[in-house]
Amino acid sequence: MKTSDFEYDLPDELIADRPPEERGQSRMMIVDRAKGSIDHVNFVNLSEYLKGGDLLVLNDTRVVPARYFSNDGKIELLRLEKLSPTKWVCMVKPGKRMKVGRAVEIGEATGTVEVILASGDRVIQFDREVDEDNYGHLALPHYMGRGDDSMDKERYQTVYNRFEGAIAAPTAGLHFTPEILDQFEHAFVTLHVGVGTFQPVRVDEVEEHVMHSENFVLGDDAVKKIAQAKRVVSIGTTVSRVLEHCGGDGDLVSQQGETDIFIYPPYQFKVVDVMLTNFHLPGSTLLMMVAAFAGKDLMDEAYARAIEERYRFYSYGDCMLIL
Repeated sequence: MKTSDFEYDLPDELIADRPPEERGQSRMMIVDRAKGSIDHVNFVNLSEYLKGGDLLVLNDTRVVPARYFSNDGKIELLRLEKLSPTKWVCMVKPGKRMKVGRAVEIGEATGTVEVILASGDRVIQFDREVDEDNYGHLALPHYMGRGDDSMDKERYQTVYNRFEGAIAAPTAGLHFTPEILDQFEHAFVTLHVGVGTFQPVRVDEVEEHVMHSENFVLGDDAVKKIAQAKRVVSIGTTVSRVLEHCGGDGDLVSQQGETDIFIYPPYQFKVVDVMLTNFHLPGSTLLMMVAAFAGKDLMDEAYARAIEERYRFYSYGDCMLIL
């Protein structure tokens, strides 16, 4: 398949750079694969489209402050991994200023570049722990066109987040309030969403794309609940990655590790029966995944209708339920 097959034109004004005033106020498109139909409701109507025996599976990762600036404002770091409290793997801008041995000051901490990896990322050793509360920022997606503020500290997290490690939020979960979640039988997996989720596909042929890896945990409780469920309702593409990675070749068993699964048409899902997801970037691996789940023609129609109906797109935007 061609990457260009997954491109579409989106008016800038449909990109949501702020969340709705309250959680749960988003619109929700209903895409019925069996009927080939598309309907428009609100997220608060979710229970009307689910059945007894359905199990919601959600990603309980917590977004960490991964973006840092040097005291002089000349260097930006995006922390990709904590090797220890004082040793980080970072993307650096501008990279040419950060050669091996160069120092960067963040608050009271001074970091020194120890290694430049093949990827261009830097291993930086600090002389003390960086004050993350005062100097760390959430790494909001570039399409929001702004830095984070106090509102994002709450709203760019799900209400059920538990385990720190994500750079980006599992955005399908941002719609849930505790009250809405309590309506449904549910279970959790953990997948720490990495910066790779925003990386564009830079090859012409989809099959040639090299997928990024992300750390996950699938526990015993989730496995038991999934085995008893009549339908598995995946809350977002991150959950779908975990479930299809773990159960794609047979029985689902508890495990943890890394997944680099790349799901695109004509992949056949083995575990996920229903998916709730936001609207994704053109040409992205996430859009390719939902096209595999819903069928590309139906997804093309759904996105065209979403633009006509003025849905809000991307992380803070509206959602679709694919039945």
